[in-house]
Amino acid sequence: MACEVAWRLGGEIISADSRQVYKGMDLGTGKDLADYSLHGSTIPYHLIDIREPGEEYNIYQFQNDFIRVFNDITARGCLPLMCGGSGMYLESVLRAYRLPDAPVDEDYRRSIAADSDERLTERLASYIKLHNHTDTETRERLVRALEIQEFAIDNPDAYVHIPDMQKLIVGVSLPRSEVVRRIEVRLRQRLDAGMVDEVHNLLNSGVTAERLMRYGLEYRHITRYLLQQCSYQEMFDNLFTDIRHFSKRQMTWFRRMQRNGVEIVWLDGQKSLPCLADEVVALCHERLQPTA
Repeated sequence: MACEVAWRLGGEIISADSRQVYKGMDLGTGKDLADYSLHGSTIPYHLIDIREPGEEYNIYQFQNDFIRVFNDITARGCLPLMCGGSGMYLESVLRAYRLPDAPVDEDYRRSIAADSDERLTERLASYIKLHNHTDTETRERLVRALEIQEFAIDNPDAYVHIPDMQKLIVGVSLPRSEVVRRIEVRLRQRLDAGMVDEVHNLLNSGVTAERLMRYGLEYRHITRYLLQQCSYQEMFDNLFTDIRHFSKRQMTWFRRMQRNGVEIVWLDGQKSLPCLADEVVALCHERLQPTA
């Protein structure tokens, strides 16, 4: 739908997906690159395939990358359409999270190297409320989160600045039964298209099993299958279950965004793609003012 709207309005897509940044992780992250070719044109897209698999990528880097791409698109007189994806990435732009752009500090990391994870977690919790386990699920993430918070204390002006922008936020709503049906169909399609081979190739390229499993969902369960820790059917069943749960968490995240003042216009996803695009284009003309 975003591609269709971009084609009609001369727009470009900014991906807000935390895993589509990685090269070679196509089926598992659902890049669907063929969708960007339509009506004889190719819709420009950004923040896809910008990192090697196994590299670290986080919300702070995303904000910087988003600003760079947003400014480039608007400077050329085109319309940016952010599409995705990862709820926190979306919200970090829509609600302009103030995140410090902290450099890696090897001296600081050496100074805390002897501290236990428990002690570092307590230290991090003294600075911020830990809403989830993302920042503490590995030693690497914990150290980075703490490094960022302590850098921010010493450098109060070193924050990523999200520019003011007009916003139209559109979501696609479907009955839960239809969501589940589509999840199963899509999962089978991606497996038939070679998703297991994709994970196998990533392992052969040198990406560790531990790192792959940290990417969650498809990569966790398929890696376990390739390591002979479960059968193919167990892999499929567990993955199908986890994707269903993930889709519920996504909707919970969006509802929380709404409670926090983010207006989302929900469209009926059972309508045809042209009808949905018509509605979005009409909303754009109604709510977004042309910029000089």
